[in-house]
Amino acid sequence: MASPDRSHALDHLVVVLFENRSLDNVLGHLYGPGDGKTFDGVIGKDLTNPIPSWAEHGADRNVVPYTVATDMDSPDPDSGEEYFHTNTQLYNTMDDDNRGKIGDAATAPWNAPPPGATPTMDGFVTDYISTFTGEVGRQPTCDEYAHIMTGYTPAQLPVLNGLAREFGVFDHWFSEVPSQTFMNRSFWTAATSSGTVVNSPVKKWFTRNSAETIFERLEQHGKTWKVYVMEPMPLSFTGVVHYPRLKHRLATHFVPFAEFERDAAAGTLPDFSLIEPNMLAGHGDYHPAMGRSFVATVDIPVDSPSSVLSGEVFLARVYDAYRSATSETGANVWNTALLIGWDEPGGTYDHVPPGRVLPPDPAAPAGECGFTFDRSGYRVPAVMVSPWVEPGSVFNEEYRHTSLIATLRKLVDGEIVQLRGRTSLDVRRATYFQIVENKTASLFVWAARAGAATGHAPRACIDGLGTYGAHLGLAFQLVDDALDYASDPRLTGKTLHGDLREGKITLPLILTLEADPGLVAQVQAAREGDEQAARRIVSAVQAHRACEAVRQLAIQQTQKALCSLSALPPSTARELLASIAREMVSRAG
Repeated sequence: MASPDRSHALDHLVVVLFENRSLDNVLGHLYGPGDGKTFDGVIGKDLTNPIPSWAEHGADRNVVPYTVATDMDSPDPDSGEEYFHTNTQLYNTMDDDNRGKIGDAATAPWNAPPPGATPTMDGFVTDYISTFTGEVGRQPTCDEYAHIMTGYTPAQLPVLNGLAREFGVFDHWFSEVPSQTFMNRSFWTAATSSGTVVNSPVKKWFTRNSAETIFERLEQHGKTWKVYVMEPMPLSFTGVVHYPRLKHRLATHFVPFAEFERDAAAGTLPDFSLIEPNMLAGHGDYHPAMGRSFVATVDIPVDSPSSVLSGEVFLARVYDAYRSATSETGANVWNTALLIGWDEPGGTYDHVPPGRVLPPDPAAPAGECGFTFDRSGYRVPAVMVSPWVEPGSVFNEEYRHTSLIATLRKLVDGEIVQLRGRTSLDVRRATYFQIVENKTASLFVWAARAGAATGHAPRACIDGLGTYGAHLGLAFQLVDDALDYASDPRLTGKTLHGDLREGKITLPLILTLEADPGLVAQVQAAREGDEQAARRIVSAVQAHRACEAVRQLAIQQTQKALCSLSALPPSTARELLASIAREMVSRAG
């Protein structure tokens, strides 16, 4: 296997989406003030929610404080997750007619807040008392409703918290819709839910959600994908949500999770993998007990017990398969990233208010329940796993589910231009630099900015590091392309002339064709496997000293990267960054 490098860190992406937990609920105790991290958790904060005056038990206590969960099945029964429940949780607004109502019994105006209101995050107790009443047929005791104001410690959830500490955690990742599962899963994979705001009735999803999906976009650009479903889950929520668009792919692209384990071991993972836990009987998704949430006062025995430990077991299984992906060829841990995410917080408590957002289509009419998609749901856990992620990273910038599509789109755009060049001979410098900027350089920018953003560095430092990463990424790719034509494979780990054989049009070849356009026919022949043509091209590249010209451009980009470090105060870290740049360009000889 060639020496791994960061530029291939996202060649393959695996996303596993769990269910119905907020960040505070499962990762809120990850870091405290004494850990030296800027992390917006619960430790050291006086967090409470008021008890409504109409509560039959404990109203005189006034508030419920946030505490550590005392069992692994909390909250039980399930907290409310539909749009009208989330409105109450975020704004403590409740229509009298909706008190004690669940499901289809709720009515307009859906506990909606006044226009322009700011979330107060103080209605979780109010909503849980109401939801419990609708599910069980009586109001809960103080101890019963206090469960909604609890969360788990790292000792209770060691797998999730261990991965968050060992790799990187996002502490401002927001769900897209202040409602339940199907809408938020649709936003993960289509950036819209076609105006739907609640799951029910499920039959509408088989005809109504016509939005183009990320899966189709990947196919259009020659990328591969699969949805892996944990056994014994009988169906895929992704398949249901996107049935109108994906119904003809259900038999070919939706497979049992055991196939993920085999693909990871064999190095045959697709470009994009989506993993779904078992979300029904037995659970593997961290979801609270949901048997009482369908019909008022009826407990359907579909998921008892619903311990979060079942989610921990499945996450460990996913990670074990990921870290065992060490194939010499194809997908492996060095070129594959694992994103652990959630669809929605499911009514579990969180203290950080979500902000306003732009709707997917500002010109579209209001969706179900009169919702205009101009405010998001609240925080969910998100963890990035990759050997290229610095242990203990905390990403404080705001992300949401559509951040996945935005990132893939940028990366794929660069890859698409490159793939297009393999079938049509595009020898323009502008095309080459478009590919490099959208692929390699964009990854370097992200990596350079991440640490500064995590540490809340001044904006000038973050921007300066972004500029450093952009120039360093360009320099890295220029050097790498030059080495393909003139290097010692024993020292660089690169197979000589691999780019040419794969049909890639890199800058040394472009410069050679500018000097000798008559070689175009030889390039076409080499791409079709003609070894003699390939040797003629290599000789021409060397004769025209194209690699030397590329090396000089790499040196220029390195100098620009070094100049951008002036935005940082003098420090050992700045010197190390400068040394990295100089050492990297020294590979060119």
